[in-house]
Amino acid sequence: MSIYQNILVAIDLNEDADKVIEKAHQISLQNNAQLTLIHITEPLSYAYGGDIPMDLSAIQTQLHDDAEQRMHEFVQQKNLGDVAQLLMSGHIETEVHRVAIERNSDLIIVGSHGRHGLALLLGSTSNGILHGATCDVLAVRV
Repeated sequence: MSIYQNILVAIDLNEDADKVIEKAHQISLQNNAQLTLIHITEPLSYAYGGDIPMDLSAIQTQLHDDAEQRMHEFVQQKNLGDVAQLLMSGHIETEVHRVAIERNSDLIIVGSHGRHGLALLLGSTSNGILHGATCDVLAVRV
């Protein structure tokens, strides 16, 4: 009997993603589960505030296109086959929670930097995903 059927994996598409996807892939194979990768870029207006009198849409489009290429290369490099790939823009925790519900995910896997102390165990993004999730969350130490 499979414990998990739909696994959502939030990745940053950096060097830490390797450990996260290796663990996620193992769990998906053991459970014969559907694996969905999600990468979310926060809109530049979040980082720079909404009061900037300049059009950031071209830069945002370039960031999305770059992430799309990196995701495609990542999936091919890791031989993940026909894994679902989602790229979106928005608040990371909110989008992960929304997609997890939409896809009926029963496990969310995220990377987390191991730091000292309970409050620092999970990064702020991983912590936000954990506290708002409606399903299990696995934090892979990276």
